[in-house]
Amino acid sequence: MTVDSSKPGDPSKTSKITLAKGLNAGLRRALEADPKVLLAGEDIGKLGGVFRVTEGLQKDFGEHRVIDSPLAESGIVGTAVGLALRGYRPVCEIQFDGFVYPAFDQIVSQVAKFHNRSAGRQKMPIVIRIPSGGGIGAVEHHSESPETYFAHTPGLKVVTCSNPVDAYWMIQQAVASDDPVIFFEPKRRYWDKGDLDVSAVPGDLHKAVVARRGTDLTLAAYGPMVKVCLEAAAAAANEGHSLEVVDLRSLSPIDFDTVQASVEKTGRLVVVHEAPVFYGAGAEIAARITERSFYHLEAPVLRVGGFHSPYPPARLEEEYLPGLDRVLDAVDRALAF
Repeated sequence: MTVDSSKPGDPSKTSKITLAKGLNAGLRRALEADPKVLLAGEDIGKLGGVFRVTEGLQKDFGEHRVIDSPLAESGIVGTAVGLALRGYRPVCEIQFDGFVYPAFDQIVSQVAKFHNRSAGRQKMPIVIRIPSGGGIGAVEHHSESPETYFAHTPGLKVVTCSNPVDAYWMIQQAVASDDPVIFFEPKRRYWDKGDLDVSAVPGDLHKAVVARRGTDLTLAAYGPMVKVCLEAAAAAANEGHSLEVVDLRSLSPIDFDTVQASVEKTGRLVVVHEAPVFYGAGAEIAARITERSFYHLEAPVLRVGGFHSPYPPARLEEEYLPGLDRVLDAVDRALAF
């Protein structure tokens, strides 16, 4: 690390950083870089957020820039629209994934449409941060995966980080974007650690990356499932199978070129996500890759995901969540062709 700073949340003092701290440091850099950047959300100020992602930011930047909002998601996002119209760059935190629905109308009717409605004259530089997914033993409406609702909405960009390094860089890129960005944060990965070099040059916000090279089959995943797929690839290697893992990072737009290049090398694709398989992002990826790479495929594209049912009580969530065994079962089926 080359940056010398004693500010709370600055990653320069440690060789490893958690995903939550990566987000905190990225938001700090965004606040420092542009006085028009504002944060708003329930309990994000003095408390630092439920997951402490914004810890210390209100203390350092003041209550006028890190704002504790009322418990009203529609009000948070609606206010952000007004702020964006006045030239600010608001970053909204939705405390849990299942709490975003009161703001759904604001997001899909205003945030997503304003740029087109104004014939390109009015930008909507709004970031809406949403902790998403399960695996933390939470109650109802705290473990959902609503990404497809927003990826299906024209006018929104939808991204998700899977590791601390991407968390640090991607949140800064999202804040700097003139387009509205829905930023999903895999809450069960908040405490995962990774090495961070703050002097590195980040990649394109909407570019997928190959997280592990392989030759026999491609696993495409995003958010919390990237780690599961990397574990599956390691387990498969013990049985002589070489799996390539693609971290999609962006769901709207999707970097189909990177996935296609991988699939045309390996001949097989399994798409993995925590959200239900039915009408999930995996369906779009499977259809596009089948259209693009039909003659390169050695097996049908398979999907692994959650079941088409409401998220279960915490004691049953391990049965619901796609895990190592379900991913490896799909790998075995694809390799059997």
